Amino acid sequence: MTPREALKQFFGYDSFRKGQEDIIASITTGRDVLAIMPTGAGKSICYQVPALMLPGITIVISPLISLMQDQVKALNEAGIHAAFINSSLTEAQIRRAMQLAAEGVYKIVYVAPERLESFDFLEFAARAEISMVTVDEAHCISQWGQDFRPSYLKIVEFVKNLPKRPVIGAFTATATEEVKEDILCILNLTDPYVTVTGFDRENLYYRVENSRKKDDFVINYIEEHSKDSGIIYCATRKNVDKLFETLFKKGVPVTRYHAGMDNEERKRSQDDFIYDRAPVIIATNAFGMGIDKSNVRYVIHYNMPQSMENYYQEAGRAGRDGEPSQCILLFSAQDVIIDRFLLEKKDFSGLEEEETELIKQRDMRRLQVMEGYCRTSGCLRNYILNYFGEKAVTPCDNCGNCHREYQEQDMTAQAKQVINCVAETKGRYGLTVVLGTLMGADRARLRELGTVDYKTYGALKDCREPLLRGLISQMVEEGYLYQTQEQYSVLKMGNIAPLRDENTHVMMRVYREKEPERSLGGKNSDRKKSPRRSTDALTSAGYDLFEALRKLRLEIAREESLPPYIIFNDKTLIDMCVKLPKTAADLLWVSGVGERKRDKYGDRFLSAIMAFVESRPDAVISIQSPAADRAGNGESAGAPVNGGGTGP
Repeated sequence: MTPREALKQFFGYDSFRKGQEDIIASITTGRDVLAIMPTGAGKSICYQVPALMLPGITIVISPLISLMQDQVKALNEAGIHAAFINSSLTEAQIRRAMQLAAEGVYKIVYVAPERLESFDFLEFAARAEISMVTVDEAHCISQWGQDFRPSYLKIVEFVKNLPKRPVIGAFTATATEEVKEDILCILNLTDPYVTVTGFDRENLYYRVENSRKKDDFVINYIEEHSKDSGIIYCATRKNVDKLFETLFKKGVPVTRYHAGMDNEERKRSQDDFIYDRAPVIIATNAFGMGIDKSNVRYVIHYNMPQSMENYYQEAGRAGRDGEPSQCILLFSAQDVIIDRFLLEKKDFSGLEEEETELIKQRDMRRLQVMEGYCRTSGCLRNYILNYFGEKAVTPCDNCGNCHREYQEQDMTAQAKQVINCVAETKGRYGLTVVLGTLMGADRARLRELGTVDYKTYGALKDCREPLLRGLISQMVEEGYLYQTQEQYSVLKMGNIAPLRDENTHVMMRVYREKEPERSLGGKNSDRKKSPRRSTDALTSAGYDLFEALRKLRLEIAREESLPPYIIFNDKTLIDMCVKLPKTAADLLWVSGVGERKRDKYGDRFLSAIMAFVESRPDAVISIQSPAADRAGNGESAGAPVNGGGTGP
């Protein structure tokens, strides 16, 4: 069986996505791999397909129970025998799973990293034929990663003690150059194939909203997107509970998730969201890692996250099916104060003092980067890509900042006053003191420090604070100022030589009014086309059929006790509406329908389609555009004229 044959038979896709085929080829020839791929880019396919082709077992080390359970359900539904071993099982169930795996019943076994120290598991690993060890969320092995887990360091010893060294595959969605080097060194990858498929998720539309009335924004947004599923992240449990109560009283079908709830409550909330009983969930960042819900149409951050890594991972839970989705960050200056407080409470027990100080500086730098994202007037997508080392210059024309009408304002005079103030402070004070001084604030702290006697005290009293904050942020970005990375960072002088030239100007892009919300992109003809929704091809009758198939999917999901998206995702149902399969053979032309699912569910979906067509014989279900046959991952080979394959 070739990789493409396995992809088609088990997963129902005709073509691979970018980078997948090269990764699979490397693994199947025995070469270690480090793959950095964005959330939703199909990382799991990169180790699941080779697992089917290699002899013996593939061990997948994964950090979260929910991730394992989702993946194992999906694999078994696709006809691939898989199991997980974690604390949710009894000891008897774990022994039985290991016995069946050793006998060759399971091709893929998911385990938590803590399990690698268990005597029973080590005994099983010593006698089983293990061809590959896959390290999912590999950034967890690095202290410089945003989610370091000491238990991940046990992987190295586990691999060393195996009778025969297996192929090692490491996968992650977010890794800076520093984290990438850590993964390569700590896992001791041998001549690895290293690939970064790109961090860009073209279907995601990024927005930052400076909003004091965050509750009103959320309420209005949910009302306008009542049929969509979404995640709202809050920085604290208190904010989660407060927003949950507000939405619940408004009649929104909403649930919540945070570490202050007991296990049973959290499990119920998570299931309500996954099974579409509650389309909206409000959560702290304790929620979401490993949740493979494909139809999340929006992720709203009620508060600014502490790092770009966290933001990109959490925002990336939107649009995993490739459909256009929104990532909205509601920003206020208070968010920075909350994040500083949370970082101060961070537990550093077990670390040396020097190591602790380095991590604190790293955390503070990440917070500054995140604040810069919230304040920039430049392209938001490019800001993210540049942070992860992917140089992007041309604005994306598909983010909130690219779709705002900005005006250039000459802020040279104000910039020089900022520099004069920083000079008067002798680099001893932070942003709050500099701002207060320039604006002539009446504060006891400023009198105590003596800044009320500076020549620059009140020099910019007519400036609005957000504008002045934005100016200072831009000056840091352009190198005129330098912000230290200590816990209480201070502003220092950078390279101000260019400003001594009278021809140098500090130009700032400012906007007054936000444009009315557009449908994930611009409507102007001179702009790049925003990503198309698969539903764009459906007529009103097509939407009716799509809803009928969604109801059938939900009915089957409840019968099988499975999340609806594991039966078929929305994209597959839409493709059924476009292609209108009549026979079991036709169903295999539908993107996402493999042989196992065709055999198990095909008859019911074919019957539903036939009943709909017979009840509305003259209805036009879909209207294809010339490009609609393509789904972004290459056209299917030999598909019918009205069909097109989509990669996993």
